[in-house]
Amino acid sequence: MLKHLHIQNYALISHLDIDFGPGFSVLTGETGAGKSIILGALGLVLGARADSKSITDGEDKCIIEAEFDDTIIRRELYANGKSRSFVDDSIVSLQELKSLATRLIDIHSQHANLLIENAAFQLEVVDAVAHNTTLLEAYQTVYARYMAAVEEWQRLQALAKKSLQDADYIQYRYKMLDDADLQEGEMEEVDAEQYRLSHAEEIRQALMTAVTALNGDPDGGGAIEALRACRLDEAAPELQERIDSARIELQDITDEAERKLNNVEMDPQRLMWVEERIAALEELRHKFNAETIEELITMRDELAEQVNRMDSFDFDIEQARKDMETEKARLTAAGGALTKSRQAVIPQICKQLENDLTRLGVVHAKVELSLSPAPDFTEQGMDEVQLLFAANLNQSLRPVSEVASGGEISRLMLCVKALTASTKGLPTIIFDEIDTGVSGGIATQMAGIMREMAAHRQIIAITHLPQIAAQGECHYKVYKADTDKRTETHINRLTDEERITEIASMLSGNNITESALQTAQELLKR
Repeated sequence: MLKHLHIQNYALISHLDIDFGPGFSVLTGETGAGKSIILGALGLVLGARADSKSITDGEDKCIIEAEFDDTIIRRELYANGKSRSFVDDSIVSLQELKSLATRLIDIHSQHANLLIENAAFQLEVVDAVAHNTTLLEAYQTVYARYMAAVEEWQRLQALAKKSLQDADYIQYRYKMLDDADLQEGEMEEVDAEQYRLSHAEEIRQALMTAVTALNGDPDGGGAIEALRACRLDEAAPELQERIDSARIELQDITDEAERKLNNVEMDPQRLMWVEERIAALEELRHKFNAETIEELITMRDELAEQVNRMDSFDFDIEQARKDMETEKARLTAAGGALTKSRQAVIPQICKQLENDLTRLGVVHAKVELSLSPAPDFTEQGMDEVQLLFAANLNQSLRPVSEVASGGEISRLMLCVKALTASTKGLPTIIFDEIDTGVSGGIATQMAGIMREMAAHRQIIAITHLPQIAAQGECHYKVYKADTDKRTETHINRLTDEERITEIASMLSGNNITESALQTAQELLKR
């Protein structure tokens, strides 16, 4: 239940605080007094789109705070266009705020009467009366799985089609890389081998020069022999040790150089093959726009995976189709349960609406809800619903928009709200001039229905009709007053005496007559 509303610096409201009680309350006031401003502020705190132009001229921000039984919601709107939302002083997202608001309050604005023509709204009414929350949630869980299975099946089909179109090209590219027998690090190896083979004579000559310098010619004279002849054991033992070490190292170098000399290849055919291999690798790198052999190997492996995948597409698609059919069967069962539940309450809904419409003066009202299979599964089930209406005797049933007047739509919508109020469990419902197009005794009957609804929840009605205003347990008046700086909107809870004057004013205008005062008293007594 809405207990208190605080508005600061919103449109024509500089500061407003008002308490609300349980039961049936009414708000009245002249056109333009600011009733819609208060409703707009309440909508803002419940998650409506913010507009910095709503801030009172000259102010930096506005604050709207609504206190309910167990929670306090606050919305702050700043002149720079930003806004913040709070629940019990904790910052929340706008989506979280909206989600909470839908469980606290329902604001039925004038344009909401058009919802009666909306098939989705009509289906929502049926589900509310049937208490289908659990069935609908179960269906939607399976629906999500089914749609995921359909998406996967379609994805695999599209991928298979594309792969089939690209199959020859993929196979061609894969074969080119696979036939190349690529090895990691191969480019570095063949580059090194190409250098050795192309410079074999130079390498041989250099090694021979080194060996001769170290070993000498057949007659001696090499560096190693010279060091071996040098003996400084007693004169310089430490230096002798270093000379022996150097001689041993030079001998080892000589042995290694001789081995390499013996292994130097003079192989023109091998050189030709290596150069051809390098050219082939370079061509592949250029053709595939790769920097390294390793990149080519990665491409080869990816292409191999695509080739293998093409071979397995038929199996994967068939498995996906089976999964889809399994989920479809489950969805059909869940949707069937939902349909059965809806069909069961339709007679009750039609009878209740006809009874309430008769009470509201549409004595020949006929209401029919037709439930038919939808062309395909939807998130709301397998059904399509259409509300057909006739207001007059012997009139054929037709869609509401084709046969109902504005007043009849208002009455029908109130009957629908009365029907679903208890099933939705909303603690507060606000009606913004739902009495449009009615007057006299019908208005009295509409007020009676709202009073009945208020036995189990808080009902607040914004009205211009004295017959409705008189039946409120609490009566609030919205009015404008001028200050030195601006015109401001205010709201007051009326005393019993003030109610008489206000209702008399609604009956006769600014010139309140004695007759209007007496009529107002009579309305209040009723």
